[in-house]
Amino acid sequence: MNKTVLISGAGIAGATLAYWLGRNGFDVTVVERASAQRSSGNPIDVKGPAVDVVESMGVMPELRAAGSEVDRMSFVDATGRTRSGLRLSAFQGGAGSREVEVARADLAGILLEAAKEFAEIRWADSISGIEQDAGGVDITFDSGAATRYDYVIGADGLHSNVRKLLFGAESEFLRHLGMYAATLPVEKAFGDEREVVMFNQPGRAITVHPSKGKAVAAFLFRRTPVPDLDHRDLALHKRLVADAFAGEIGIFADVLDQLRAAEDIYFDSVSRISLPHWSIGRVALLGDAGSSLSLFGDGSTLAIAGAHTLAQELARTPDQPRIAFDTYERRHRVLVEPKQRGFRAAEAFMVPATSAGIVARNAAARFMR
Repeated sequence: MNKTVLISGAGIAGATLAYWLGRNGFDVTVVERASAQRSSGNPIDVKGPAVDVVESMGVMPELRAAGSEVDRMSFVDATGRTRSGLRLSAFQGGAGSREVEVARADLAGILLEAAKEFAEIRWADSISGIEQDAGGVDITFDSGAATRYDYVIGADGLHSNVRKLLFGAESEFLRHLGMYAATLPVEKAFGDEREVVMFNQPGRAITVHPSKGKAVAAFLFRRTPVPDLDHRDLALHKRLVADAFAGEIGIFADVLDQLRAAEDIYFDSVSRISLPHWSIGRVALLGDAGSSLSLFGDGSTLAIAGAHTLAQELARTPDQPRIAFDTYERRHRVLVEPKQRGFRAAEAFMVPATSAGIVARNAAARFMR
């Protein structure tokens, strides 16, 4: 086929797309701003349409080996005493499900290893300029290199550089949903290997997930938007979390101390990205770059499914980008839009705004159990 594709972003969406495009005969390059894969990030689900995709890639055995065995969530007070809880099968496929929960870093790493058979990975570089015409896309990189490609795909996340360069400022498309999240690896879990522990106070929550011996903590808190937030300012991120969880948090104070000392955490707003179209000419957006609903929106599943759909459509009409991108968008929006509408219910369950809301959630969890 000899069609060249540049993918910006070596995460879940970018790695999956690189695999399927390469397998379909495209010449694929992946460029990633970071110098290596990120180690932080909460365990996430691979479910629904993504299951068929990863099984077809042959990586499901690796995902199951890395996957967690968590089957319940316990809601606890500041002393660690359980107040309520539920079986996570209430949100999953139940016994015999083909779904898997795996740490984000493990999922991205396994998918990228599969993609390396078909794609060149260029670390520690990024796109600085995009110019396109009817026949291709001219790319300038931060490193100074310049190359022409048949297609460019922005799979570079919530704060997409490709989207900013070609579609416009982030502020035009991002809607802050009143919450922030931070995650980091921690020394130990609070429950057993099958139990996620959650501590709530009004408008804030701390969870500790055992993640198969590599415990991960998450801090969730409601807050008005931080003006001009730099999503790479680690010191500011730590300060925002520490301020949000100031006060008596009992046994979870140690987890907050670990965050203060950490050299790498994931931190961002819970936000929705909405665009009227996901492509311009020969450039398209994939995953969170085009349709994010971070944290509660099944982003990993949608990223995998969307990458597979986009690769299918480019393979069907490799010389007709308009047809390929329009069909990809039409098919994938059917999955994305219901998820983007479901945020408020998940927010109320995970981070109740009031003491009464916490009591009501705990009672509901007992009923679901």
